[in-house]
Amino acid sequence: MEVKNKYVAIKNHIDGDPNESDFSICEELLSVNLQPQRSDDDDDVVVQNLYISIDPSQINRMKSHSCVHTIIPEASAVLRDRCAIAAIGVGRVVDSRHPDLKAGDVVWGLLSWGEYCVVKGGHLLQKLDTSFGFPLSYYAGGVLGTSGLAAYAGFFKVCKPKKGDKVFVSTACGSVGILVGQYAKLSGCYVVGCAGTKEKVELLKEKVGFDDAFNYKEEIDLSSTLQRQHDDDDDDDDDDDDDDVLS
Repeated sequence: MEVKNKYVAIKNHIDGDPNESDFSICEELLSVNLQPQRSDDDDDVVVQNLYISIDPSQINRMKSHSCVHTIIPEASAVLRDRCAIAAIGVGRVVDSRHPDLKAGDVVWGLLSWGEYCVVKGGHLLQKLDTSFGFPLSYYAGGVLGTSGLAAYAGFFKVCKPKKGDKVFVSTACGSVGILVGQYAKLSGCYVVGCAGTKEKVELLKEKVGFDDAFNYKEEIDLSSTLQRQHDDDDDDDDDDDDDDVLS
């Protein structure tokens, strides 16, 4: 059986700020019934996408040149015109030649900005246990997805905070930082974050529950700003960048 599969692609490489005009809605006829297996490594899986995480990091794949293009070829190589944009997401298996996946399974992995996709060899797909009853969207880009894993591992396994510690979170309004701040508060820490706009600073303090936050673009000396917030000897610095605070 064939379906009309709609997906999002870039019209050309984007080396500045992305605009709606840089993208197009494409359509293709896609067979959702796989042919009989032709070889032992022919483990393709057809997935109907349910939730997709659209992350800032994906812009790097849309650029004509970026250092990430060679890191993980399957996930970070430069995008070509009219190719679907890959993204972490959650979907339901429609047909499968993979021995560990069958039609109806709910899976997490590298899917695409589209209604359906064919995952070659079932690469990076994991079957989800839905018996816990969590919303499937949590796995796409939320607390149970890659952002949640990065936040949890970075905070609890690397920083290893204690109650009363003072924690600074850079890029605190990002998908990782915003979770780290909440983990820190739940752990009894004093939490300060930085962000790049007044609106984000207000969000951190008024909605997310940070003890304090500041706009790094308005600060001349970030070290002095942090010194004002708390003593360096007690600080945990949590972000998913380098040790320096990056814009």
